[in-house]
Amino acid sequence: MMSRVHVRRQSFTAWVAALVFVAATCLIPAAASAQPLTIKMATLVPTNSAWFLVLKEVADKWAKISNGRVKVIFYGGGTKGDDPEVVQAMRLGELQGAVLTSVGVAEIEKSVYAISIPMAYDSYEEVYYVLDKMRPRLESAMEAKGFVVLNWADAGWIQFFTTSPVTTPDDLKKLKLFQWAGDPKSLEIWRTAGFNPRPAAVPDLPMGLSTGLFQACTLSPQVAQIGRYYERAKFMTDLRWALLLGATVIQKDTWAKVPADIKPALLQAMKEAGAKLQADIRQNGDKDIAAMKSNGLTVVPVDAKTKELWRKAAESAYGKIRGDFVPVDAFDQAMKARDEYRKSHAAAAPKK
Repeated sequence: MMSRVHVRRQSFTAWVAALVFVAATCLIPAAASAQPLTIKMATLVPTNSAWFLVLKEVADKWAKISNGRVKVIFYGGGTKGDDPEVVQAMRLGELQGAVLTSVGVAEIEKSVYAISIPMAYDSYEEVYYVLDKMRPRLESAMEAKGFVVLNWADAGWIQFFTTSPVTTPDDLKKLKLFQWAGDPKSLEIWRTAGFNPRPAAVPDLPMGLSTGLFQACTLSPQVAQIGRYYERAKFMTDLRWALLLGATVIQKDTWAKVPADIKPALLQAMKEAGAKLQADIRQNGDKDIAAMKSNGLTVVPVDAKTKELWRKAAESAYGKIRGDFVPVDAFDQAMKARDEYRKSHAAAAPKK
């Protein structure tokens, strides 16, 4: 006869096995029904543009890399508002990320404006040398404020698009110049320099150019071509004012929810997208200008002497930009890095 102890052991073993089975069967549907992490991202990039296709490719790559655990939804064409509105939506949790211009990044960290000081840089190489020097500072400051930078990119050099020809700074001072709303310091600097800025949201720009509310705006040729702004502002001053820098950012809390094992691959996909956009901008910049010229754009030439007038006009505002617009230490760090670049490359240049 089987002992009572043996029977009790069998009963206990069966009870444990049943408990494990029940627990396992309860976990299976929970795992199967787990929802992916959905990341809503906004951008001003038009949905019918090649740039937006690059963003969609990133979303597809993230879904593939994560095996469906991370889902990215892009809202293009400014449907979620302009950059300041998008940053506010991220702070409220309505959005989890965005592709921002420097105006949007500056809503989080003003130091980024050190990379866009007017007439301070002569080449892409200078700008990105300075950016590399300042990245640790910028990214650390933004993370402390709740945002993680996924990549840096640009949309080309800002130039003046106007409804009548502009050659000199005095020509521009006669026109009503569109500026992003919500940044009184920027408006003050323009006014101090003698210009006539008019604040508004980006979606108001096309109609404003048509009605005369605005007569000038600062855009890169690529943005002007994609957004067809040149159809209303038919003159482009041939002068590189500043680089239109941007970044893809995500809420720090949202990034913390992304599985750690896939973060490096997701970051790599985002950096590759940024590099692809930059390559497209550099390769197609002249083509975009040629396409706009064939559709009625007039490029207003600026000779070396007139370019110096623009440089002096910009530099006359540096005393106010440094401190009021760009934090003093960020301004100084950027100019020091720029001068380092120029010195090292001047030394390396072959003597004639």
